[in-house]
Amino acid sequence: MSNRIEWRHLRYFLQVAEELHFGRAARKLFISQPGLSRQIKQLEEELQTTLLERDNKNVRLSKAGEYFNEEIKLLLHDFERIISHTQLLSKGQEGKVSIGYVGSAMQNVIPDLLLNFKKSFPQIKFGLKEMDNAKQIEGLMSQKIDVGFVRLNKVPVGLSIQSVFEDTFSLVLPADHTLTKRKFKSLGQVKEEAFILFEKEYSTEYFDKVMSVFEYAEFQPKITHTSVHANTIFRLVENKFGISIVPTSLALGYNMKVKFIELKNIPQRAVLSVVWNTSNRNPVLKKVLDIIFSKA
Repeated sequence: MSNRIEWRHLRYFLQVAEELHFGRAARKLFISQPGLSRQIKQLEEELQTTLLERDNKNVRLSKAGEYFNEEIKLLLHDFERIISHTQLLSKGQEGKVSIGYVGSAMQNVIPDLLLNFKKSFPQIKFGLKEMDNAKQIEGLMSQKIDVGFVRLNKVPVGLSIQSVFEDTFSLVLPADHTLTKRKFKSLGQVKEEAFILFEKEYSTEYFDKVMSVFEYAEFQPKITHTSVHANTIFRLVENKFGISIVPTSLALGYNMKVKFIELKNIPQRAVLSVVWNTSNRNPVLKKVLDIIFSKA
């Protein structure tokens, strides 16, 4: 980096790139608009590159500006991580890892991971955040999280994915539903019922897998409600708005008036996978992956 480019130039550019408006960016940076314009001009002159294309009404990133914006965000994220990791080391801690996960991973995979990791690396801190599949992919690409647990088969270039847990599916019914485990023979027994499922946007691949369960049973379900939260689905089932099909691990950790019938005899399985960014330089990441794969 040129000696004439300073961190403030990068911070100013990122704010303009986010706002695509010099006035709003200047107000958020607490500097004057002309002053901000001069700083961006200095940056462009030093790079000998047009980063922002302007006219009387609009500001937009040039192709070079789009690239610069993404790379500088990653650079600053790495710098912040280095500072944070250095501070943790000075306090006798070994680092920090941020983990995203879909809700069902908290029923068994995440707790097991934390317990095993705590035994081996007690000085490493964890950050946990429940996120849908798409948000996890975004977080991994931007390195806002280090590891994700998703229900996906494919991920973008730059990310690696590996299956860590295969779960059966279970039928979820109100606690007083007439169908019992002993009476259950096939899904055809509930083909006239209303179904409550996870939204397709939660994971298209997961939704398609559930729909293949119905195809295997040779009927099309009547889907009356959808949600991204298992708690909401179970509450709707409890109040007899319909029934559902979910990964069996979700039977753990909820205290509602619902019952589960495991669908052991169908070929479909709910696959949980771990995902990480191969460019992530967090020194803790390899330790986390080693623990996950040793238990997979």
